[in-house]
Amino acid sequence: MNIGIIIHSHTGNTLSVGEKLKDNLNTAGHTAQLERVVAINEDPNTREIIKLKEIPSLSKYDVIIIGAPVRGFSLSPVMMAYLSQLQTLNGKPVACFVTQHFPKPWMGGNRAIKQMKSTILQKGGTVTGSGIVNWTNKSREKQITDLIMILSRL
Repeated sequence: MNIGIIIHSHTGNTLSVGEKLKDNLNTAGHTAQLERVVAINEDPNTREIIKLKEIPSLSKYDVIIIGAPVRGFSLSPVMMAYLSQLQTLNGKPVACFVTQHFPKPWMGGNRAIKQMKSTILQKGGTVTGSGIVNWTNKSREKQITDLIMILSRL
């Protein structure tokens, strides 16, 4: 199966989870490719309209996994800009995950996942799974391992 892992990562945390996921999927016999969503201005405190420098195309993938950080108790504005510019997902299966600084999912992670799921459904995709990694939680490594196992099975 040809799987696209589309990541926005500012600090590298989300990227590291995406890379582990890619390695796991490739080891399992899939063709997984990681692509990054990159903004021209990566300053998370900017008030400027987000302009994307790297805009991965999803047409070549059978399955899509989208990962992004939580910013201000919501989905990263860079990922929101990317998802909003997508034309359609044409019924493709899409899984998603977020990483967040705070230790509990209700501290922004749940809301960010809801935002991703809502946009995926609006664009005609089918949400197949999701997960949250709480970066300052003591069980972070277990959360990452569990997330990778869940998303790899989808």
